[in-house]
Amino acid sequence: MTIVFWLLGAYLIGGIPFGFLIGKMRGVDVRTVGSKNVGATNVFRTVGKKWGLLAFFCDVMKGFLPTLVAAQFSANSQQLTANSLALCVGITCVVGHMLTPYMKFKGGKGVATAFGMLIALLPATVGIAFVIFAITFACSNYISLGSCIAATSLVVMVWIPFCDHAGYRDLPLCVLVTLIAVFVVWKHRSNIGRLLHGNENKIYLFKKVKG
Repeated sequence: MTIVFWLLGAYLIGGIPFGFLIGKMRGVDVRTVGSKNVGATNVFRTVGKKWGLLAFFCDVMKGFLPTLVAAQFSANSQQLTANSLALCVGITCVVGHMLTPYMKFKGGKGVATAFGMLIALLPATVGIAFVIFAITFACSNYISLGSCIAATSLVVMVWIPFCDHAGYRDLPLCVLVTLIAVFVVWKHRSNIGRLLHGNENKIYLFKKVKG
């Protein structure tokens, strides 16, 4: 029953559609504009930069906080047990975001929530992946491209030998990271199609300088 309580709570928290709620606060239904996605990227594009950043922060936190609390709650247990609970809670938050019960099981792509979950589990590795995302985004102005490359790089970093030390040798964690990355890329399949055809929307953090 304890596990059921944790997973139900994680699913309900992960399912909170912050992007949709923030859009509604600003008089915009993000399901009907832009990419029609309730994630932070569409909020950024259709509602405004600061509101998109707020949606991103909220989506990250709903993955980070439940996972961190679960890990702390199990701190006195065996390491495998603690990791297992945190992993289960984290992945349930991501599933909640992508299949939110509040919107007929239609949600976002899960990148920000997965990012928050992984910060709680692998802070150093996720920090490197975020730098890769930031560089890719800064060079291309494509959030989708940055997300897919960062997800792929994260898989490489958790499996390669020099990352094989305390906490990283947990096979379930490595498998989970791989599955999340595959799912993130799969959720971006329409974006990848637009990238290949050269019609993916660019996002600029700053105003373009007219030359």
